Amino acid sequence: MSETGAITIRTERLTLRMPEIGDFEAYARLMASPRSVGMGGPFDLRVAWGMFCHDVALWQLFGHGALMIDLAETGECVGQVGINHGPLFPAKELGWFVYDGYEGRGYATEAASALRSWAFATLKLPSLVSYIAPDNAASIAVAERLGARLDPAAPRTDPNDLVYRHLAS
Repeated sequence: MSETGAITIRTERLTLRMPEIGDFEAYARLMASPRSVGMGGPFDLRVAWGMFCHDVALWQLFGHGALMIDLAETGECVGQVGINHGPLFPAKELGWFVYDGYEGRGYATEAASALRSWAFATLKLPSLVSYIAPDNAASIAVAERLGARLDPAAPRTDPNDLVYRHLAS
């Protein structure tokens, strides 16, 4: 993290950057849609705003949080990746989503891999978890491509969630 608390992570195709107010409209649209069911949604505007603010506040409180996923070539925002923690998460969670129309291109896997590498190197974490709804085949595939393994003994707030554990190597 820099002196201002802002970080940027670059991959071959992506730029991961701090959220800005201009990102909220697309974020709120996703959170209001049926696609947010795996995260407990759909959510109304008030709840989506609280979640967005949570994603930003985590940087100040824990030294990690959410980053928006931009295409390096165009600067277009295609989703978000983050490390969640706090009273709603029993363990530090690596989470991701991509906006409608950007699925299946490897953006979530590439972004999550980059942020996970940053977290293991910078925060010296021994592991991260990903909480995934059992019917979210796309996110399960991302977790497995990342090399995460099911951890049935891991604590979770939703007893139905699958928990995939990412170990620092």
